[in-house]
Amino acid sequence: MLDVSKEKLNEKVDLSHYKSMLFTFNKDRFLTFNKIMSIFGIVFLVVLFLPWTQNVQGNGFVTTLEPNQRPQSIESAISGRVEEWYVSEGQIVNKGDTILHISEVTDKFFDPNLLMRTESQITAKNFSLDSYTSKVNALNFQIEALKEERKLKLEQSLNTLEQARLQVQTDSIDLEAVKIQLSIAERQFERTETLENEGLKAITDVESKKLQLQNSQAKVISQKNKLLSSKNQEINSKIEISSIKANYQEKISKAESDKFTALSGQYDTEAQMTKLKNEFTNYKVRSGMLFITAPQDGFINRAIQKGIGETFSAGTKIINIMPINIEMAVETFVRPIDLPLLHPGENVRIIFDGWPAIFFSGWPNLSYGTYGGEVVAVERTISDNGKFRVLIKPNPDEQEWPEVIRAGSGARTIALLNNVSIWYEMWRQINGFPPDYYQPQDSNKNSNKNQNAGK
Repeated sequence: MLDVSKEKLNEKVDLSHYKSMLFTFNKDRFLTFNKIMSIFGIVFLVVLFLPWTQNVQGNGFVTTLEPNQRPQSIESAISGRVEEWYVSEGQIVNKGDTILHISEVTDKFFDPNLLMRTESQITAKNFSLDSYTSKVNALNFQIEALKEERKLKLEQSLNTLEQARLQVQTDSIDLEAVKIQLSIAERQFERTETLENEGLKAITDVESKKLQLQNSQAKVISQKNKLLSSKNQEINSKIEISSIKANYQEKISKAESDKFTALSGQYDTEAQMTKLKNEFTNYKVRSGMLFITAPQDGFINRAIQKGIGETFSAGTKIINIMPINIEMAVETFVRPIDLPLLHPGENVRIIFDGWPAIFFSGWPNLSYGTYGGEVVAVERTISDNGKFRVLIKPNPDEQEWPEVIRAGSGARTIALLNNVSIWYEMWRQINGFPPDYYQPQDSNKNSNKNQNAGK
């Protein structure tokens, strides 16, 4: 029996005329394949050592650089009812243009003559205030007159008191004089009476001396009465002074009491007038709020309140407006791991939604359709989406951003970092490492300056 398993097919059958066999056993094909693979291997090795620009990518949207340039909603400071619209959506308005007329819905402000009536109340209160002021001035004059009159009366009474004191002194001296005369008369009478008893004087002489003695006694009594009268006059003068002080003090106190009452009424009137002026100003300002005007030049985006007769409360959004003169910016969000790599002043490439772009990650110079930007600010706190917000403005040294882009359009940002080799970037990506951390040159210069200043 023939062993077929040890026989070869190419020995029993001629395979040279089969195309598939000719293609398989063609040595030139293997040489070409090896050359191609060798060339690819060399190119791959060369590519691994080509430069690659590391970058931090983020997604965001177009916004404005200044907060006052962003879309805003105009609100009503008071409750009201829509009466008439003066604009339509898409219309351009200038600052101060009237957008909407509203009317009051609070019964306190229904009176059309509210301002005039309040002004009349202020005028009446002003007259009342003038009256109180005049009364206070009159009472001041009255108090000054009473004090001057009291001063003069006291001077007059003090003079009368001084006269009474001098009169008391005079009467006291006169009393002493008549007492001396009485003593002399008594001695003369006794001596004359003795001489008469001895027969040396006549009885008429004794009677004459007795008469003189009685006259001296009468003068003493009379002078004592004068002295007592002078003392009473002095006491009456003192009483008069006390009475004048008490009387005028009562009058002055009453006038001051009336003055304080008038001052109290004056201050109360001033408070009421101030309150009325405040209300008048509030009413005047509120009347100006019945016409809602444009806070700045802009486009009318969308009317939030619609129709005529629709009521709304204070603080309700009425209409949305977009300012005209704006500076565009991009608001993007980056991962927390990439945050330390971003600093103000760094260059960023931006791809706007709706603008065709060809971007080669790592070779920004070969990209097409991207626009230049510069980091303005990096947020200090994390956003609700778990990323950090970065604000980017146009780079003045590069091509201007498209004029037709609008706030809210999408944008993709690529922050350019260090230049490294492709093999290093591949190794970093495989291991999940962040891009190389570095500080911008300006920061290094500032840190060196601070260190030198510290030394």
